[in-house]
Amino acid sequence: MSAGTVAVVVPDDLAVPSWDLYELSIPCTVFGKPQPDLADPWYDLRLCSAGTGEGPAPPASSALAVRTRYGLDDLAGADTVIVTSVPDACVQEDAPVPPGLTAALRRAHDAGARMVSLCTGAFALAAAGILDGRRATAHWMHTAQLAKRHPEVRVDDSVLYVDDGDVLTSAGLTAGLDLCLHLVRRDLGAHVANQLARRMVVPAHRPGGQAQFIDLSVPGTDDDGLAPVLAWAQERLHEPLTVDDLARRAAMSPRTFYRRLREATGTTPLQWLLNQRLGRAQSLLESTDLPVERIGELSGLGTAGNLRHHFLRQVGVSPTEYRRAFPVRAPRASGAAAHPPR
Repeated sequence: MSAGTVAVVVPDDLAVPSWDLYELSIPCTVFGKPQPDLADPWYDLRLCSAGTGEGPAPPASSALAVRTRYGLDDLAGADTVIVTSVPDACVQEDAPVPPGLTAALRRAHDAGARMVSLCTGAFALAAAGILDGRRATAHWMHTAQLAKRHPEVRVDDSVLYVDDGDVLTSAGLTAGLDLCLHLVRRDLGAHVANQLARRMVVPAHRPGGQAQFIDLSVPGTDDDGLAPVLAWAQERLHEPLTVDDLARRAAMSPRTFYRRLREATGTTPLQWLLNQRLGRAQSLLESTDLPVERIGELSGLGTAGNLRHHFLRQVGVSPTEYRRAFPVRAPRASGAAAHPPR
């Protein structure tokens, strides 16, 4: 098995904003440090910049400037191309992905390179047409924007990463590490990937998807008529609540309440209640060591079995697996103090 050449794109013309350093550091850590006792040769890592290494210093918002002898033309000679991010304006302000980058990505793809994106890097692959007709993901905060701008891409916001053969995409931040370890597993085998994960003190494979990290209590509402009753309901999630109860509290008919809530939040009253209760359960699992049975009661989801059912369906992992992701917890909570507003 051969590791090959990994080319990592530094798309912002040498200047790397501090908030993008994490994603950039992931492939550098996984593929850039030789591990001769695990595989020899290891990967050949190359940072490929759109700039020349000359010119003015980066702006204050940038954490560092990259000086590298590789440019975008070198992407076509790599076995794997990784785009870790795009400029923030390409996500938040609908600015186009730099055309020089999209052209270089298309050339690399046409030359047979395996194409990979981490977090917002998916916007670059999508702009280059590489994700057309494919299933892909990105950070859950940006998947709606990705789907809106590129309807030809089948965006999945529930997974940590998507392996579509020669094109792979990941969710944000640590999900990029999950995907990079998956690439090592594909290239060099499970033993090498597992040993590397141990050295990095991370799980070799995390269960579930990024749904477990989405705040299920959102979306909120700007509807002044609904806000008081929703706040009232959030204080009483451990009690039996019905749509009629909420409508009565809002001084509306059930039909009117249903319509107003759907318009304001994009979801139904029952789904809103379920999301709030799951959000409460998530908070309790993260911050207390209460038994799952008690958390089911306090969140309004009832039995431990019902909590597990909804957790597996909505979050993608069991409550116990979810709790393992948050090992630092507050002391045991009890009584009413165990269900603070979320």
